[in-house]
Amino acid sequence: MTTLITGGAGFIGSRLALQLLSSGQPIVILDNFNDFYDPAIKRANIAALGKDVPVVEGDIRDSALVTKLFEEHGITRVAHLAGLANVRKSIEFGQEYSDVNTTGTVNLLNIARKYPVSVFVQISTSSVYGQAKRIPFSEDDNPDRPLSPYPASKRAAELFAYTYYELHKLNVTILRLFNVYGPNGRVDMMPMKTIDAILNDKVITVYDEGKLERDWTYVDDTVAGIKAALERPMGYEIINLGYGSPISLNEFIHIYEELIGKKAIVEYAPAPASEPRITYCDNSRAVELLGFDPKVKINEGLARTWAWYQTQKQASIKT
Repeated sequence: MTTLITGGAGFIGSRLALQLLSSGQPIVILDNFNDFYDPAIKRANIAALGKDVPVVEGDIRDSALVTKLFEEHGITRVAHLAGLANVRKSIEFGQEYSDVNTTGTVNLLNIARKYPVSVFVQISTSSVYGQAKRIPFSEDDNPDRPLSPYPASKRAAELFAYTYYELHKLNVTILRLFNVYGPNGRVDMMPMKTIDAILNDKVITVYDEGKLERDWTYVDDTVAGIKAALERPMGYEIINLGYGSPISLNEFIHIYEELIGKKAIVEYAPAPASEPRITYCDNSRAVELLGFDPKVKINEGLARTWAWYQTQKQASIKT
C-alpha cells in the first residue's frame, strides 16, 4: 500500500510524509522543487525524512514520468498536494495556475484511474467559497464565484475529479483546507511574514482595518485529517478541513505582539477584490466522516510557531 505524495517536499506534504513513515507506511514523493519560495527549504524538508524515501524531482504534468512512478512503485493511494498557491499572486498568472492546478490534476487523475488506486485525496482550498453569503462555509454551498485564478483553478479541478469518479469509479476525496499554519510554514504566508515584520520593524499591510477574519488551522490537525481521508475511500466527497473558529487579523497580530514582546508597525489599506471578508469552516462533515478533531487553538499554535522560529534562528547563528 504505497502512497504517492505530490508536493511532498512542501510545508504540508512533508509533514504528511513524516506521519505516514512513522506509522510504517511506504511513500513516494513527487515534487518539482520550484522557486515559488526558496527551494532550499523544501530540500531541507526532504532531508529530514531520511535517505531511504524515494523522492522524484519532476512535474505532475509529465505523463510519462507519472506513469513510470505508478508502474515502478505500485502506487495504491494518492495524496495530491502539488500545485501553485497564493491568491494574490495568481491574479497576474491565471494561465499558469490553470495549467498546473487544473491540467496537472487532470493528468494525475487520468493516470490514477488506470491503476488499482483505492483513494485519490485531492487538496483544494477554502478560497473556492469566495464572498460566501452563508456563514460558516458549508460543502453544500455553490462555490461558483471565485475571486481569483487560484480558487478558480482549484474548483475546476474538483469538477474534473467528479467526472473521474462518475466515469471510472475512482474514489476521490476533495479536502478544502482553511488557512494552514505552524512550524516550518511557507514564508509567503501571514504567520511567517508577521514574525519577520515585527522582529525587523517592517510595515505590515493590514486590509480592511484588520477586520478581515481567517479560520487558522494548525498543520498537525490538517495532516491528521488528510491521513484519515487516505484510509477511507468514500466514492466522491468534498470535505471542509478547518478548525472552525475565525479571528480577526488585528487579533492575530496582537497574539504575536504578546509572544514576541514587541509592537507591530501596521499600515491599513482597502482589501483587494481577491480577499474574502471571512473564512469560516463548518467542519461537521469532517468530524462525521473522518473523525476530525482539531486540537490546537490559535494561541497555542502561534506560540509553537514562534518557538520553532526562535530555535531555527539560533541554529542558523551557530552555523
